[in-house]
Parts: sequence; structure tokens; C-alpha cells
Amino acid sequence: MDKKKFQQFKKMMRFVATMLIVVLTTSVFIYFWKNNYNIGIVFPFYYKGYWLMGAFYIFFFVLFIYIYGGMSYGYLKNTNIIFSQILSLLCANVLIYLETVLLSAKFVDVFPIIEMTCMQGIIITVYSFCMDKLFKKLFPPHKITVLYQSYDPSEMLRKVKMRQDRYRIKEVVSVDKEWSEIVRIIDNSQAIMIYDIHSELRNKIVKYCYEKDVRLYVTPKISDVLLRSSENIHLFDTPLLLLRNSGMSFEDRFLKRLMDIIVSLLVIVVTSPIMLIIAIAIKAYDRGPVFFKQKRCTLDGKVFEIHKFRSMIVDAEKEGISVPASEKDPRITPIGNIIRATRLDELPQIFDILSGNMSLVGPRPERIEHVEKYTKNIPEFAYRLKVKGGLTGYAQIFGKYNTTAYDKLKLDLMYIQNYSILLDIKLILMTIKIIFMKESTEGFDEKQINEIQTREK
Repeated sequence: MDKKKFQQFKKMMRFVATMLIVVLTTSVFIYFWKNNYNIGIVFPFYYKGYWLMGAFYIFFFVLFIYIYGGMSYGYLKNTNIIFSQILSLLCANVLIYLETVLLSAKFVDVFPIIEMTCMQGIIITVYSFCMDKLFKKLFPPHKITVLYQSYDPSEMLRKVKMRQDRYRIKEVVSVDKEWSEIVRIIDNSQAIMIYDIHSELRNKIVKYCYEKDVRLYVTPKISDVLLRSSENIHLFDTPLLLLRNSGMSFEDRFLKRLMDIIVSLLVIVVTSPIMLIIAIAIKAYDRGPVFFKQKRCTLDGKVFEIHKFRSMIVDAEKEGISVPASEKDPRITPIGNIIRATRLDELPQIFDILSGNMSLVGPRPERIEHVEKYTKNIPEFAYRLKVKGGLTGYAQIFGKYNTTAYDKLKLDLMYIQNYSILLDIKLILMTIKIIFMKESTEGFDEKQINEIQTREK
């Protein structure tokens, strides 16, 4: 079969692979639940009653697999798949244990759940490695040709090379040449990646690739992100795209604020012992202040003071000059290394959320001088201020600490333009996964610190 046509079965194979692991883990669950918990509930299940518990388990497991991306075989790295599925497994097992406690009207022995989780974890790990081998054999990396114009593509190429399991760069070509030559390059390519090409030429390339069935990757512009969230309007025989550009509705703002209050209060209650331990450790280390405070911008440019646990030495930024944290930054204290890696330094911002200065989910509040600098280079950077700044969000989850301001802006606009309370809940749950992923806290290297470039065509 033609490899290009074979690609159409990839999504179906992902679905089948996911359902198989769901069946395997659910079978283990039913075995353990039947033999350890069923007899202890108030009204024990018989015969088909086991299927009801199995259905609940499947619902929980599939829900979290979807949220954490555990079904993305052949897309995410294998380690990411395993981590996502085991995290989904833990969430499902905790919920099913609580459900069993309710059915039993008492706390039940947790050891069988722990034993079951270990067995399921082994099955997931072995199964994922097998699926990874299968998908790599059936769907080898795409050989891509990168087309660029005015801007140096080296940073983008660095990112692409980090995913050798998905992409292999065939060649890198400037499009400052005749159209006939560009056509020849496209015709001889398995896939094309467009990196920051001006709109007129980019549109021609997009249409030609569509006509010739050539796989195409495009780095979006700000206008592309806005248009993706538009609504189709059919008032007459000419299609229209509607962008309301009015921000969140009253109902959305009310529900978002209500969720902020409820969740922040719960987090404060649960994490107060952890925050106390961190505060004592920071104070004991160098007798400096426990909290780091800094003025940040939020909704409509309002300035507020953000609070974090101090992770650097006192006076890390002398004379108020901003210096981004680099890998193995000597200014970061030993305690700071731990709380930064686990994101625990962000916990005091729960009080900023409760007070209304921040939200649980939204664009990261930036320093005043950064907003002024970035807005000067990218006027659209001010679009981030259409919603309240957040503790977590699209850019924090899908970006990294050292993601450029331009890319962070596009990620934040994807959130703003597609906002819903369900999206907020999904991003909050995804944050749990990101906390344990080291690459998301990757610092700036020497070049990035000296050259923080921002731009828009």
C-alpha cells in the first residue's frame, strides 16, 4: 500500500491501540475489585453488576487519557505516553477507590488498589514500548523540506531536530527564488514546513501543496490564530467568518470567578502544611525574605503585586534589572532548585487568585517593563490583556520557560479566542502533568538571554 494513503489509518490505529490498553487495565481492575472489594460493599454485585463497575472505570480512565494525551501513539514521545497513561491510571484508581468507599460505607483496605496499580503500570509500560516500535515501523519519520524567507530558521530547526522520531530535515531552502524553482522543490518533497513566509507567497505555496496532496506544516501568524476561532455565518450565498472580538461574556466571567474562589480555597486548605514547610526552609537557609514580590500587568493593563516563594538569592536582580534564569543559574538557591522544578514556588499566587488579582487559568502576568518592551516590538502583545492573568494556561502548558514572547502570544491567543469553562478545567488537570515534566521548566541559554527577539509580519 502507498505510504501516503496508509497515513489515513493512523488515527484509527491510535484509537484501536488505546482501546486495547483500556480493556487490559479494566480487566485487571475487575479481577481485583471482584476478589477484594465486592463482598464488602453494602449491596454486593452479582453477575452483570461487575460490568457496571467496569463501565465506571472505563469512563474515568478514558477521560483522563484524553485530557493527558495518553492516546497519542506515534505523536508524543514514548516516555510521554507512558507518563500520561500512568497518571491517568492513578487518577482513575483514586476515583474508583473513593467510589468503593462510598459503596462500602467505610474506608476499605487500600493495599489491593496499590497492588493493582503496580500491575497495571507494568502492563502499560510494556504495551507502550511495543506500540512505539510498531508505530515507528509503520509510520517512519517524515522527510521535510523547510522553506523560509526573511528570518533565520535556526531556532525552529533546533526544535524540529529534537523530534527525530517524527521528522527528518531533508533540506532547508530560502524562497527568494523563481516560482518555478519553488514548485520543483515542493514536487520533490515528501512534506513541506513553512517558516515565517510573507502572506502572498505563503498563500500560493499553501494552495499548491493542497492541489498536489503534499503534507504541509505552517507556523501560524497572529491573524491565523484569530481566524481559527471565527464562526461560520451563512446569511447569503457568500460565506462569512465572524470574529466577535468582545471578550468573555458575563456568564463566562461569573463562572470563571466562582471556580477561582472555590478551587483556591480548597488548594489553600490542602497545601497549607506544604507552604509552611517551604517558608521555614527558605527562612532558615539565608534568613532572607520568604516571599518574592513583583509588579505585574493583568486585565486591561491593571498593575498588581504578584507573590511567589523566593527561589533565588537576595538581590538576585540588582538595581531592578531583569535577568532571565538560565540553566544551572548560580543565583538559584538549593531550596529554590527544588521548588522551581516542582513549581511549588508558585503556590503563594493562590492568594492572588483568591483576592481577584489573578485567575487560575489565563496568560502569564508579565512584568511592566516586559509588557512595554514586547508591545513596542509586537503591538499585538497587548491582546493578552483582554483577560485576567493566570497561574496556568496554554503558554505555560504547551510552551516552556524559555519560549519566545512571540510564540507565547500565539499560545495565549489560542486560549483567549477559544475560551470555555471546560477548557479551563482541562488545562488545570493538564497542569498536574506538566509539573513533573522537566523540559517545561527549561531555562534560557546564553544566546537566548542576549537575544530575546520578538516580531510579527
